[in-house]
Amino acid sequence: MSQTYGKTRWKRFALVMVPSIAATAAIGVGLANNALAASFSVSGQQFKVTAGDLDGKNFAQYGSVDFQDNSNHKGAHPVAVSAFDSATIHHLCQSVKTDLPFGLGTWVLRLQAGDGQTPVEATNLMIGLDSLNADATFDNGSPDTDHVTPGINIGQDASTLPGNAKGQAGAFGQAAPHAHLTNVQQTAWSTSAGTFKLAGLQLHVHQLDGSQNGSECF
Repeated sequence: MSQTYGKTRWKRFALVMVPSIAATAAIGVGLANNALAASFSVSGQQFKVTAGDLDGKNFAQYGSVDFQDNSNHKGAHPVAVSAFDSATIHHLCQSVKTDLPFGLGTWVLRLQAGDGQTPVEATNLMIGLDSLNADATFDNGSPDTDHVTPGINIGQDASTLPGNAKGQAGAFGQAAPHAHLTNVQQTAWSTSAGTFKLAGLQLHVHQLDGSQNGSECF
């Protein structure tokens, strides 16, 4: 039986996701396939993402595996698949560090968006992550914060999760109608989205040097 809790703040708990631009080529992935691993092969490189503020509807999470080669299931990476039906994100940063050949050294691709008044907007977000730190509140999205009804189910059968994303029957899952996260830091292997609107997009490729653009997001 799943357990239901009320409005709860979970500090530095790896529950939810923030989107990245790394897998926008996977737009249109069928969320009903029950596993992110079945959608596309991952590069084998982790990337880092931070967000100042993430507000999302229909949060769901369950365990899965990302593969570097889906055809033969090589290069397996156990992940927590986290999903939102929709989300808005302020102060999004994504970075990936790569060692280039020919003596070029280590370089960082760094992307930033949503730093102004207009946030990043996304629908049908799914991410395969293995680490996340954040301050999080889960509830039913009621504007009356003094009378918020229970908002998170922990231990729910992953195949019965509400919203678009679902896991395998009998597997551990958790869900909430509404989630609000701040001070988000995560490392991930993959992300897909139905739509991804990046307001104020800035992208830089710089050699790793510790400067604002030549460094990772954290």
